[in-house]
Amino acid sequence: MNYYERALELKDETIANRRHIHKNAETGLDLPKTKAYVMEKLTEYGLEPKDCGYGVTATLGKGGKVLLLRADMDALPMPEESGEEFACPTGKEAHTCGHDFHAAMLLTAAKMLKEKEDTLEGTIKFMFQPAEETFEGSKNMIENGILENPPVDAALAYHVSPGKMPIGLFMYNDKDTMMYSVDGFKITIHGKGSHGAYPHVGVDPINIGVHIHLALQELIARESDPTHSCVLTIGQFAGGTAANIIPETAVLQGTIRTNKPEARELLVRRMKEVAERTAAVYNGTVDIEMISEVPPLICNPKLTDEVVGYMQELGIPGLTPYPGISASASEDFAVIAEKVPSTFMYLSAGYLDERGQYPAHHPKAQFNEDVCPIGAACLAHCASQWLKNNK
Repeated sequence: MNYYERALELKDETIANRRHIHKNAETGLDLPKTKAYVMEKLTEYGLEPKDCGYGVTATLGKGGKVLLLRADMDALPMPEESGEEFACPTGKEAHTCGHDFHAAMLLTAAKMLKEKEDTLEGTIKFMFQPAEETFEGSKNMIENGILENPPVDAALAYHVSPGKMPIGLFMYNDKDTMMYSVDGFKITIHGKGSHGAYPHVGVDPINIGVHIHLALQELIARESDPTHSCVLTIGQFAGGTAANIIPETAVLQGTIRTNKPEARELLVRRMKEVAERTAAVYNGTVDIEMISEVPPLICNPKLTDEVVGYMQELGIPGLTPYPGISASASEDFAVIAEKVPSTFMYLSAGYLDERGQYPAHHPKAQFNEDVCPIGAACLAHCASQWLKNNK
């Protein structure tokens, strides 16, 4: 079977699945409508889907090596202004990152692979994942055994990308970090409340927070290796309810992102030390909660180059490699890649006209559905070829 030719035959079906998931967008870990739809379609295609934590899994083939194909399927908590007739009507959820495509393309890949299951020379495991946007989904499914029974030998995922670029571009990194780590943190500062006229009898957590914020900037300026890419952002500073009251507590929330594991270890450790010691200087204390802990996404070079070769076998018109891509955004597929050899690639879903002017996560973002057969074909063909050549 030429998987690209078959994917073209199934293009309308893939688009219909994409639009259904898009219109019924859900966020976070619990995606009841999306999950039910995915399980219904997998069953229709002849697979036997199962719960895996908050996600869905299924397998094809028998014995041999095991390749994991992963698609996230959660949306973002934001309104949609794309103008598409199938836009989510709630005004509160929107598929502005393209995860609806990922789920739809993997459904079509599953259908095609089921049609040729007797030719598979190993096992394919499907991973339909919730909560990528909150960095909870991969962890949840790992905790519920997605990498076991049978144990996974390698993993592959694609991510579509809108913007002003032609269909056919695929972007990857076979030499260095593809996407940065993200460690989200919440620092709750405890002081002692008092009247604003008598600050000497209180301990001002807002003042402590200001000093912590300033001290944290020095971690980048004076402690980070300048050859590493490091970003520390404080996105929330909250405290107090009135102008004349020193509050009991204040809260800082932020993220640390970097492209190097050793830089990540340093910055997370020093963030905690700086917060605790700065608070102590001003007679306060802190509680530190880690909101997310995702490593940098570093793809396996051998597997990445192997998948690039398989993609080019398909003869897809305009398919063009774009190596060496790196982004300061983060992706919780990195948790999978930390445990098994993995590769992750971007597929262009862009337009060259005005529809390509908005990026992912923008309420007006639009994605080109011509990417659907490309993604589905690449998933199916690369999986089949990898099993054939890695017995």
